Amino acid sequence: MKKVLFFVCAFMLVAAVALAAGPKTYQVTGPVLEVKGDVIVVQKDTDKWEVARDAATKVTGDLKVGSKVTIEYTMTAKKIEVKEDKKADAKKKK
Repeated sequence: MKKVLFFVCAFMLVAAVALAAGPKTYQVTGPVLEVKGDVIVVQKDTDKWEVARDAATKVTGDLKVGSKVTIEYTMTAKKIEVKEDKKADAKKKK
């Protein structure tokens, strides 16, 4: 009975960790170049990064141009278009 209880608890723990993992989180740090509505522009080395934000974005401190910030973000697909492999189609027809 103890073994069964142990395996049930272990399974529940693994399942909880797997569900909580979610998408990978990334971050960018640099000075704010521009704050416009739902977009923040940050200088990262020689690149300008535009990062979108919404009402759920948590901001701590005074977000303004010139402030140094660290932004945590995840990548989310907006559209996925699958291209057919023409070589594979040609092989199927033969």
